[in-house]
Amino acid sequence: MITKMTKEKMENCIFCKIVTGEIPCRKIYADEQTMAFMDVAGDVDGHILVIPKTHCKNILDCDQDALNAVMRTVQKVSLHLTKNCGYAGVNLLNASDESAGQLVPHFHVHIIPRNNNDGIDAWPKFDGAKSDIQEVFEKVRIG
Repeated sequence: MITKMTKEKMENCIFCKIVTGEIPCRKIYADEQTMAFMDVAGDVDGHILVIPKTHCKNILDCDQDALNAVMRTVQKVSLHLTKNCGYAGVNLLNASDESAGQLVPHFHVHIIPRNNNDGIDAWPKFDGAKSDIQEVFEKVRIG
């Protein structure tokens, strides 16, 4: 069910506008549920975004069908990059929620094509854990 608030978010969402064709993109792949297109950031050659065509903010509110469809497309595009385009591997990046650095409030996965010794450092720099690992384990384990 689409609520008024969801409809407003969809109408203001840049990725929803890309899905509807209101904003053009360099589409790599699309199926009934997903779309993959070039990121316009210009930061890394081959930077691709994969999104569900239905609006959800991030992985925390994405329904299982949309999430599964996105991951199938992520794998399809990643395999294409490594089997047909000369890349050796990929980094997959996602930020879910503003607290994690999410800038566009529509679930998306970044695919960064990689080659050996390409000079790309796609792994964040961490300052080190601040809590005891056992305490954190007790807090986060399921079951």
